[in-house]
Amino acid sequence: MSDYAPLIEESVEIAAPPATVWALVTDLPRMATWSPQVKRTFVRKRPIQQGTTALNINQDGFKIWPTRSTVTEFEPHSRFAFTVKENNAVWSFTLEPTATGTRLVQRRETPNGISSLSNTLVDRVFGGQERFTGMLQQGMRETLQRIKSEVERDAAS
Repeated sequence: MSDYAPLIEESVEIAAPPATVWALVTDLPRMATWSPQVKRTFVRKRPIQQGTTALNINQDGFKIWPTRSTVTEFEPHSRFAFTVKENNAVWSFTLEPTATGTRLVQRRETPNGISSLSNTLVDRVFGGQERFTGMLQQGMRETLQRIKSEVERDAAS
């Protein structure tokens, strides 16, 4: 088995205040609009807050798989994180005010490691850790750029 990346991170500057960006990144069902991997998210409890659970349907080519997640951090206009049950990964968005708007950082962290089942599936089904990590990182870039485009387009209207 190959090694997984314990931290994947991307960021973008958005010309809008943190409250505006926050409204988008915490709207889990809309994540499929921006993420190239997430195809649908079903949220169990509204409004979304710490403890909210979700079922995500993900896709990479012909491969489709579900994941379950729980919101583990919910600090309005600052930090939003959820943990994926199947692999122990923590996905987060951190919002930092800047002189021109917001710096939005997306991370995938694995403070408790990755489950052995996930490691095996990534190695055998998804082409190995290096390919899978590259796909996740590219997906983060696309997600952040799509969020930026939507926020800035709406702000200009």
